[in-house]
Amino acid sequence: MTPVVIDRRVAFRSGGRVAMGGAPWKVVRFADAALPFLGELRRAGEAGVVPVSPVERAVARRLLDQGLAHPGPAPRPGPHPVTVVVPAYGRADRLRRCLASLGGLPVIVVDDASPDPGPVRAAAEAHGARLVRHRVNRGPAAARNTGLRLAGTPFVAFVDSDCRVEPGWLDALMPCLDDPGTAAAAPRVVPAPGGPRILARYERTRSALDMGGAPALVRPGARLSFVPSATLLVRRETVAALGFDEALRLGEDVDLVWRLSDAGHHVRFRPAARVAHDPRPTWREWAVRRHEYGTSAAELAARHPGRLAPVRPSPWNLAALALLVSGRPAAAAATAAVSAALLARGMGHLPGHRALSATIVAQGVAADPAALGHALRREWWPLGLVCLAAAPRRRAARAAAAAMLLPIAAEWLRAPSLDPVRYTAVRLADDLAYGTGVWASALRHRTAAPLLPLLRRPKARRT
Repeated sequence: MTPVVIDRRVAFRSGGRVAMGGAPWKVVRFADAALPFLGELRRAGEAGVVPVSPVERAVARRLLDQGLAHPGPAPRPGPHPVTVVVPAYGRADRLRRCLASLGGLPVIVVDDASPDPGPVRAAAEAHGARLVRHRVNRGPAAARNTGLRLAGTPFVAFVDSDCRVEPGWLDALMPCLDDPGTAAAAPRVVPAPGGPRILARYERTRSALDMGGAPALVRPGARLSFVPSATLLVRRETVAALGFDEALRLGEDVDLVWRLSDAGHHVRFRPAARVAHDPRPTWREWAVRRHEYGTSAAELAARHPGRLAPVRPSPWNLAALALLVSGRPAAAAATAAVSAALLARGMGHLPGHRALSATIVAQGVAADPAALGHALRREWWPLGLVCLAAAPRRRAARAAAAAMLLPIAAEWLRAPSLDPVRYTAVRLADDLAYGTGVWASALRHRTAAPLLPLLRRPKARRT
């Protein structure tokens, strides 16, 4: 078995007997037999530990399945039994750069009915790639499915034509699929230099395709709920049984990841593998693309009810926050205390359950305003604009504006690629473009599903 590394976001309590974290977030109590191995894992840090005994392997399996730990395999040099599928629609110059970066791998280029097929054909021939052409344009999901059916290797890597893989990308991804329960692994997709200067600097901090620098188990409800299919390595037989939904022109990657998870398969994000993606060259194209991402919301909400809720607040937290904003801190504290007491009743089996419940409620009271602010910037943008305009006159509007803007300030402090004013302006435009796409899809499909919150109640998840 490969080394196992504890997720850096997991917090241990009660002398290491209780952990908070995972994908999705949960509270876990460990048996005494697991504690020596857990202690070894915590001391090893990023180096990880190879489980040896049956108990260690069983504990490692549970940690991996719940997102409390990640496989830490070293990159494995090829050759690898992988076929690369590249969907293409025009943009032959980018296709040439993409194929050049793939150096020596078997490649299938699926031309999705490009208006001028000649340059695409010439690019494929110049790099020894097999070319398949659709007679009519059917979308990227259909193009990937076509390549998936034609591939004869046990693994397939989808690489968009506007991506360029970096050396060692496949060596880093392949070990993730040593686990037979893992169906797909995704690299970190970072923006290539280019485009307007301000936009390029913003994209380096906040690209829509960049999922960050921390490995993750990807599943609905987790910190990382999806990965883009701009580059994705998959187990061919497993993914072919499900396939990309060809009715979706956008959001097909989100849908596939969620269906894989529902079928009991793992999808892992491994940022040690990196791929460069060409950003949109103009402000207008950038904004249009962000808007298009939002237009997938209604169809995804219909296929996966509840999973696209813009925010999942606790009613108790909302009540405490409302009392705090109205100038009644004592009543807010009492409400939070009652919420913690109710949660503690369900956590009586855990050591230190009262302190744990208080910690969880405090974290929720701190996190829910940020989630509400995020929704006000995106899905609830009409209300968000009203709050920003009314902030000088209304206390509630000022609180809402703070919930919208303070998380952006925190982002800027972590990676100040622009001055704070311009970063905030671009960040708000980014969210607004996506939010208008959500509204457009909701109106087109006559549904409010992607706009509605999903309330949660304080409860303990016993594991």
